[in-house]
Amino acid sequence: MKINSLTPMLWVENVQTTIDYYVNTLGFTAGNYEPSIGWGIVIRDKIDIMFALPNDHIAFDKANFTGSFYFNTDNVDAWWHALKDNAEIFYEIENFEYGMREFAIKDCNGYILQFGQPVKKE
Repeated sequence: MKINSLTPMLWVENVQTTIDYYVNTLGFTAGNYEPSIGWGIVIRDKIDIMFALPNDHIAFDKANFTGSFYFNTDNVDAWWHALKDNAEIFYEIENFEYGMREFAIKDCNGYILQFGQPVKKE
């Protein structure tokens, strides 16, 4: 028995605005978008992220998540240079003692997106 993948489903206030952000800022491709039900998906490499308006039966004030989404990449410095002037920086790029080089931004909903890769050993 195995799990093949994990696709986050993030509640947002505006699905189209969120899709546009992920496409224009992070280079994702827009997948299906169903405005009548308030749902859409973006795709990049091996990552799918779904966005949805919350169900009418769920109290929702704003986007909320008590963690972050971590993108393992093969070139964190290229991501940093592509995003540092085009996104809200949560923390700047640096090498951490646990062996990762990383930085974080906030998306258009306030979700924290971290980008990192192992520090190259010299």
